Amino acid sequence: MADDGATPGVGEVERGFPHLATVRTALTALYKRLSYDTISTFAASVLPGQVAIGAGTDLHLGTQDVARVMVRHLRLPRARIVVSFRDMVHAGRVELAAGPEYFVELNSRFTTDRRDIGACLAHEVTHVYLHRLDLWWPGTRDNEILTDTASVFLGAGWLLLDAFRQESVIRGDRLVRTASKLGYLTPEEFGYVLAVRARVFHEDIEPWLSSAQARDAYRAGAEVARAESRCPPLAGAGWAARRAYAARRRRAVEAWRRHGRLPARAAEADGVVFEGGDPLRVSFPCPTCHQRLRVPVRGRLRARCVLCRAEWDCDT
Repeated sequence: MADDGATPGVGEVERGFPHLATVRTALTALYKRLSYDTISTFAASVLPGQVAIGAGTDLHLGTQDVARVMVRHLRLPRARIVVSFRDMVHAGRVELAAGPEYFVELNSRFTTDRRDIGACLAHEVTHVYLHRLDLWWPGTRDNEILTDTASVFLGAGWLLLDAFRQESVIRGDRLVRTASKLGYLTPEEFGYVLAVRARVFHEDIEPWLSSAQARDAYRAGAEVARAESRCPPLAGAGWAARRAYAARRRRAVEAWRRHGRLPARAAEADGVVFEGGDPLRVSFPCPTCHQRLRVPVRGRLRARCVLCRAEWDCDT
């Protein structure tokens, strides 16, 4: 697991949504590999009290307890996580072997700051879970984004967003603001995945977030998730978006009537593509799992995603 560490200055923590396309692909991959029924069993998130290691608790015993919480949450049968601490660059790493024992190493800085041990273990134990599913992507960056996305969407990784904070520290005779985070996703991308999960499971984890910065990132991600659920042809789209969609639909209808085909063109920024046929059809990404939905262009209807089983009112 990569650790962005305590970096001087807020600007050095990557922000925004640079990996959003990969995150969406990861959500599709999760639903395809796990199925709707399996994902539905993760409706309850790991609770804050389950991962707190008090100052009076033995560090190693407390860490092993948190590891067991993650193993139980991810339904890992007969898996045993052995955790140790050592000096290293990253926040943590796991040795992915045949099992049933998996060795996790955490950065020694967690011995003096226990707050984010749960976040780090959520990521590393999710690596084990995906390893057992044989779900992985080539390339470290993409595979780590898949792991972050899975950890959050399955109810353990909200702790990774909670690890994002800005604090004031004294360095010499100066008071310096530092920002720190864990994981490969940006804080806003963590917020986005949490917001999609919240819509699926009717869950609100915002009160669990311990820093104002994490809450702001969650709200920013939630706004992007809401915007996706209001894009035409979804019925919740705003007036301006509906008008632009109507113009695109009119051009598609005219092209089909005149030429019997539609010009080859890439999807618009919102992913909407008109497809020829009788009747004309329109395809767009499901706002939950991003599997493409195809529906006839015939006015108001309800579309049901066969992958995640979400239902969407549309005005095509």
